[in-house]
Amino acid sequence: MSTSTPVGTAARPLRVAVVGSGPAGVYAADILTKSEAVKSGELTVSIDLFDRYPAPYGLIRYGVAPDHPRIKGIVNALHKVLDRGDIRFFGNVDYGTDLSIDDLRAHYDAIIFATGAIKDADLNIPGIELEGSYGGADFVSWYDGHPDVSREWPLEAKEIAVIGNGNVALDVARMLSKHADDLLVSEIPDNVYAGLKSSPVTDVHVFGRRGPAQVKFTPLELRELSHSKDVDIILYAEDFEFDAESDRQIQSNNQTKTMVGTLTNWIAEQPEDLSELTASRRLHLHFLHSPVEIYGEKTDDAGTHGRVAGIKFERTELDGTGNARGTGEFVDYPVQAVYRAIGYFGSALPEVEFDHSKGVVPNDGGRVLDAAGSHVPGLYATGWIKRGPVGLIGHTKGDALETVTYLLEDRENLPVAASPAPEAIVELLAGRGVEYTSWEGWLALDEHERALGEKATAAGGSHGVAVQRERIKVVPREDMVEISRGGVAAEV
Repeated sequence: MSTSTPVGTAARPLRVAVVGSGPAGVYAADILTKSEAVKSGELTVSIDLFDRYPAPYGLIRYGVAPDHPRIKGIVNALHKVLDRGDIRFFGNVDYGTDLSIDDLRAHYDAIIFATGAIKDADLNIPGIELEGSYGGADFVSWYDGHPDVSREWPLEAKEIAVIGNGNVALDVARMLSKHADDLLVSEIPDNVYAGLKSSPVTDVHVFGRRGPAQVKFTPLELRELSHSKDVDIILYAEDFEFDAESDRQIQSNNQTKTMVGTLTNWIAEQPEDLSELTASRRLHLHFLHSPVEIYGEKTDDAGTHGRVAGIKFERTELDGTGNARGTGEFVDYPVQAVYRAIGYFGSALPEVEFDHSKGVVPNDGGRVLDAAGSHVPGLYATGWIKRGPVGLIGHTKGDALETVTYLLEDRENLPVAASPAPEAIVELLAGRGVEYTSWEGWLALDEHERALGEKATAAGGSHGVAVQRERIKVVPREDMVEISRGGVAAEV
């Protein structure tokens, strides 16, 4: 590598851009700053973190249910990393719009993409396009106050189906069935509270294709279901099928054993006569159901209307390998809304190769590959855009370590940035009129959201419900930007 100013030394730090400020991006930046090469003084680094949203934290802020107990701990950990001052944050900067790959290459020696996955995976069954059929990820974005989604959500159904047996499916089902007043202790925006408060829902059904021993959610998420007030959980004995593979999973995996134990305890304690259950809402957990068709309302001329009226499933059975096969038995459930929560899917990044079948940037251990399968010098990926939307947030640390390790191995052969001065990227954004936000701006927005919560608490409850509110999330992007850049936006 030839350059008049040595890269990675005190004279000229290694300049690294991280695109995405969720856990994947923050972990990668943190691991790089704490690497042995940096701690020993052999290498110096200068890292800038970019995000398309005005606020940091990505999935933690816009992809996890607001009443989730682990949010606060993860946010606190990410906050400590960014609050140290050795990693700069640039929010409200959209890669592909405000900055191109050439812009990043001109200012940084290495680029790490940590853009995650925000779209719903497709479910290709008839009727999926009907009115009342929704993506779970879209619903999550709505109730988490995502700045780029509508403030309104159609909550008109009394009976709802949620397809999926992962943590997102349980989050969606819990948020749909939980009473809105019980969510005021969280940071939900006022428009979300109002929408959920007016919901007429009585029954939410969650469907999984396999059995209780094959579910993809975790014990914490499962137990959270039982914490909802005035919501009865209902299970069905015919769904509790276990084969030899299920027994092996239960005996070899403590998490599976815990979840199966919880579910079997619940059904054992359930009254035989379900009319004895008195809650105003019911959350049904179904297993061994594979979705076949969503059907619409019938009209007088024997056609169908474009609104969901029900969903058809084929009953399945375990095949001895941990998978399920169809039985040829079909069952219908009358519902007025269907939410698919079968996984997330990544979005293509401009000027970077993308695997549209897997929803990831092609890579080898985090080294981004081109169409021919060769490593693109200076480009890396981490998190869900690297490995797909699987695993828990904690798995992202090991993922980031692998990517950073390869980046450090490559550092002597990285393409050298032509304009590496830290102020150069600031001048570029300012010259283009990009209203970027900073870490200091996030602290101001954070303080503003907490103040809204304190004000609502002092008023005895913003909705006539006496509850202490830690914060109320600011939703409109323009308000977030204005507050972060020193203005005062209208309260929401």
